[in-house]
Amino acid sequence: MFPTDEVSGDAVTALLFAVTVLGLLVLAGVVLRLLIAPLRRLFIPAALVGGVLGAALGPYGAGLFPESMVTTWAGLPGVLITVVFAPMLIGVSMPSLKKSYRLIAPQLLFGYMGDFLMIGVPMLVCAALLVPFWDVGAAFGTVIEVAWPGGHGTAAGMGPVYSELGWADGGPLSLAAATAGLLFGIVCGMVLINIAARRGHIAAAGRGDDAPEVLPEEARAPLGRTTLNKDLVDGLAFHGALIAAAVLIGWVLQSLLGTVVPGLPLFPMAMIGGAVVQAAVGRTRLAGAVDPGSLRAIQGVALDLLVVSAVASISVPVVLENIVPLAVLLLVAAATAVGFFYWAGPRMFRESWFEMSIVNFGTLTAVASVGLMLLRAADPELKTDAARAYALRAPFFSPIAGGGLLTAVLPVIAVTYGPWALAIGALAGAAALYVLARVLRIWQRPGAGARSGAGSPQHG
Repeated sequence: MFPTDEVSGDAVTALLFAVTVLGLLVLAGVVLRLLIAPLRRLFIPAALVGGVLGAALGPYGAGLFPESMVTTWAGLPGVLITVVFAPMLIGVSMPSLKKSYRLIAPQLLFGYMGDFLMIGVPMLVCAALLVPFWDVGAAFGTVIEVAWPGGHGTAAGMGPVYSELGWADGGPLSLAAATAGLLFGIVCGMVLINIAARRGHIAAAGRGDDAPEVLPEEARAPLGRTTLNKDLVDGLAFHGALIAAAVLIGWVLQSLLGTVVPGLPLFPMAMIGGAVVQAAVGRTRLAGAVDPGSLRAIQGVALDLLVVSAVASISVPVVLENIVPLAVLLLVAAATAVGFFYWAGPRMFRESWFEMSIVNFGTLTAVASVGLMLLRAADPELKTDAARAYALRAPFFSPIAGGGLLTAVLPVIAVTYGPWALAIGALAGAAALYVLARVLRIWQRPGAGARSGAGSPQHG
């Protein structure tokens, strides 16, 4: 059930050096973003910049980094994604659906409908075009939902699942797709915001070009709060122990459920383990000692190391070998995301439709942080309810779709039942959610009571 193989001293030293180089790549990414204005204007994360630099200096580029080091990096994302997911439900209280229905329901329906379309449409193209003409595998179309709503972390975590299903190329292709999705989400999102500003859907977009990269003293927020006496234990050590307990529970769940769902990855099980830890700790004196800020700090470190290691270790030959079908799939996903944004957004949100939709667009094409960054650009002072609505829906969405339990079983479904079955099932799910939105009177004519954040009427 648990991996108990011996790790020798030389292996530990090699791992330490590999992680040290990753840290230097993150630092190089920070410096490059400070020096290069386009990187700042496009909000390209330093970890992504460092990862691209690592790939350029690796065995498929300048050859500075040996293949053995890159192989070590390639094994890290699948471990780090577990650290990212494990604390997601620790220190979190589920919002009341009854009290928050008005904000949560449209966000949930929009999120799930978009996610089902990001499964169904690429799978349909895969089944009808890519499988017969490019002889790709049955799970090829799943890389979009895994990589775009899931991001680099989920893409890395799903690598072993693809390998166990007999498609080892799935991991590298998912990481390449995640990189493309991150760039597309940021660049296209900013284009959509500027178009909306010109059309009067929102107030003038605040792109944040003049925002300082190094925050002034008065703008600096603490990473977390000290909730326990330091004579007892360091705060980060305590919260790291909570994450460790969640991962251990995840291993047990993975072992138990693995007989039913072969290839089930560890990271969603660790997230459920986090919920178990929260339920247990919540009944003890330690309930008040759980600090979400400290957990997010640990998540942030793991996520940045995950992104830089995942991008730096992308297998370039595998991507080049599949470049045409992958490009087709990425173009289809891009068209689906933009089309869904303009089709569903004005019809599902009565107020601030653009702000409510743009945060979901960023999440659908990249990750939650990109969605929130785009929302900040469209609504700098957060005058709309978009941020609050998005946060309230997260506990009902993130554990399931866009890197959750549903994502984890997609490749298994595609391989077991075929791409046509998954495509039809996902599109049927999207259609059912559309009908539900109409029944609940959430779906409406564009402009029927919808207002932008700037207070101007909805056009078209």
